[in-house]
Amino acid sequence: MGNWAEIAGSLLGLANIVLLVRRSVWNFPVAMVMVALVASVLVEARLYAESGLQGFFFVVNGWGWWLWLRARGDLPAVPVGWMDWRQRLLWLLGAAAFSVWLGWALARYTSAALPFADAAVTGASIVAQILLSFRRVENWPLWVAIDVVSVALYLNRGLYWLAALYVLFGVISLLGWREWAGAARDGRMVQA
Repeated sequence: MGNWAEIAGSLLGLANIVLLVRRSVWNFPVAMVMVALVASVLVEARLYAESGLQGFFFVVNGWGWWLWLRARGDLPAVPVGWMDWRQRLLWLLGAAAFSVWLGWALARYTSAALPFADAAVTGASIVAQILLSFRRVENWPLWVAIDVVSVALYLNRGLYWLAALYVLFGVISLLGWREWAGAARDGRMVQA
């Protein structure tokens, strides 16, 4: 059924993504509490890369919070935009190289369950979170792909609350993608 940390982390994760799609800067502190809880669950499930990823998320959510507040300034909204094709390619290659290296290291030096899938989710998540902090629309399709892989990974490890959360994340990420793409295309500011 899941332990209290998995359930609480999942509920906070849902609140976090809803706040994020709504462009609320409060998504960041909610995310920081969520990742602290989820980290303990992932260690128990031997998903070591993803448990370490939660520490990265904690730090980068603090940084993202600061960036969003700074980008907004005195305006009631935060701008979003697209990357060019070279930036997309560089971020993709970086995520792939890091994921392969991390998967190899986990397979060789730890008892990690599903080391390459765990590492792929971790590498892509690092890139997606950085792109989100920089308010780039491309973070959303990347999160959709991460959500799909994460559901399979969590089901495999018996983490049903987290799997359900990532199904919802996938749906909400599609909505966020549509909202941010429209805002970037129309030159609208995105509410902070």
